[in-house]
Amino acid sequence: MKPFFLVFLLAFASQLNAQKPVLQRIEPLFWYSGMNNPEVQLMVYGKNIGKTAVEINHPGVKIKQAHQVENPDYLFLDLVVGKEAQPGKFTIRFKSADNNELQYAYELKPRNKGIKAQGVGTKDLIYLIMPDRFANGDTGNDVIPGLLDKEIRRDSMYYRHGGDLKGIISKLDYLQELGVTTLWLNPVLTNDMQEASYHGYAQTENYHIDPRFGGNEAYLQLSEALHRRGMKLIKDIVHNHFGLNHWTVVNPPFKNWVNQWPSYTNTNYKDQAIFDPYASDSDKSTMVNGWFVPSMPDMNQHERFVRNYITQSHIWWIEYAGIDGFRLDTYPYNDLNYMAEWAKKITDEFPDFTFFGETWVHGVPNQAAFTEGNVMKQGIDTGLQGVTDFQLHFAIIEALNGDFGWTTGVNKLYSVLASDYVYKNPAKNVIFLDNHDISRFFSVIGEDHDKYKAALSWLLTYRGIPQLYYGAEILMKNFSNPDGLVRSDFPGGWPGDTVDKFTSEGRTPAENEIVDLIKSLAAYRKKYDVLATGKLMHYVPVDGVYVYFRYDDEKTVMVIMNTSGKETTVETSRFTERIKSFSTARNLVTNQQLQDLSGIKIPARNTWVLELGN
Repeated sequence: MKPFFLVFLLAFASQLNAQKPVLQRIEPLFWYSGMNNPEVQLMVYGKNIGKTAVEINHPGVKIKQAHQVENPDYLFLDLVVGKEAQPGKFTIRFKSADNNELQYAYELKPRNKGIKAQGVGTKDLIYLIMPDRFANGDTGNDVIPGLLDKEIRRDSMYYRHGGDLKGIISKLDYLQELGVTTLWLNPVLTNDMQEASYHGYAQTENYHIDPRFGGNEAYLQLSEALHRRGMKLIKDIVHNHFGLNHWTVVNPPFKNWVNQWPSYTNTNYKDQAIFDPYASDSDKSTMVNGWFVPSMPDMNQHERFVRNYITQSHIWWIEYAGIDGFRLDTYPYNDLNYMAEWAKKITDEFPDFTFFGETWVHGVPNQAAFTEGNVMKQGIDTGLQGVTDFQLHFAIIEALNGDFGWTTGVNKLYSVLASDYVYKNPAKNVIFLDNHDISRFFSVIGEDHDKYKAALSWLLTYRGIPQLYYGAEILMKNFSNPDGLVRSDFPGGWPGDTVDKFTSEGRTPAENEIVDLIKSLAAYRKKYDVLATGKLMHYVPVDGVYVYFRYDDEKTVMVIMNTSGKETTVETSRFTERIKSFSTARNLVTNQQLQDLSGIKIPARNTWVLELGN
């Protein structure tokens, strides 16, 4: 039996040790001197760190306020970094009531003087990549000890396949030759979830790229490699939710760090409730505050600490990695007042930076209501510059698959574009055929090659910013049932692949025909501005034929989309306003010359892109 005094001393020592502060992390990992906004909020985490007093003695850096919250393991520090604050490390001292002291060397870095925050616009061609499924450049990072999802199984859609950032870097020659100017990667932050961690939408870190993709260093290498080539990088970010294993969710700063309900409550996915003049408050609250899925807790964006934490991480990534644009996931599920605040903070710091939101909704008014300008008199200006234009996505499917009628077939495409008056700037919308969540377009149109060529010709000549989904150029197919089926590996991206679709030799003639079509139109877009920034005029479709023009002071391009099942001669007299004195044309895909524009005979289900001349 131990003496009483020894037991007492051991118990007392144990109690002291339990109360002694421990510092585990500070985020942002570091900050920058000379930012337009001099304020930054540090989230300090560690056992009992919230019970300490904090001191900083560094020229130009002041503590505006220290915030203690419900959880004593957190402390939020509001710092003011004045213009006189020089780059370098400074000491933050944390002192407990019993005079225990912890010190942390925090760093202010100089502003990133490299290429950054260029913005993405209509002159760009975006290529969307799911990194785990594109190319494996480093098999050494396929499995990382300590992470929950360890198994590599390329034969299963649910497991990781091993694609990474080094693999993407190794394919930049291919992408640039295709005509791609900008890469959008599905989320690449650490996603330490037990299953389906490959897609990245349940992040468990805010400042760390997943080590299975190569970590922060590989992300910097990708950004720099793109910028050296004159290309750009879009980061896919998620405001609405974190993964259930995010460290701030496992041990939150306070109970309402995530939206709380008496019992689990899923969002109703009904975007209409946000602007519906007849909607109930409960429906609106469920839409915005309900959880997206059980594994993705809904962040409480009404709390300023949550807002600061998310926003600052985005500003940090722009400055750190030179990102050029953001794609904002699940945009309608966010608190729109917060999103308006977020947009202002981003553009105040980086005026040329651009971002577009995922608005997977139905109806032009629904989609436009989320965009900048209070255009629908919705009572808020979100500052959202553009959206993923699902209305045109639905319309191009109807144009190619539907029967021609007053509101059906290609008339649907005409009608949706005719509604562009509701946007402040419709050219900022991103147009697409497919993405990681929806069925491959080649399958949607019944694997019809003529329809597919028509769709790609439309994509690269219409208004907005065109986006391709990886593998679209090699006729990748499948239906999103489940979504893993549209996230197959790009053949040739893995050591030992028997077929290499990154090379013309590895592709079929049909695949090479599609690659050549994209190359031709993408090259023309780069050489001439007309398809990117030229004006657009379209004409009411007749008998399944839809005609539109892109034009500027230098060039005029006529696009004829014959969606009917028969060869048609298009009489051009009704297009005199745009054809004017032009008498010849050149097909930009086939290079065929047309010497007579009075009547243009176009085969069934074909789309021609014609540069007009004399």
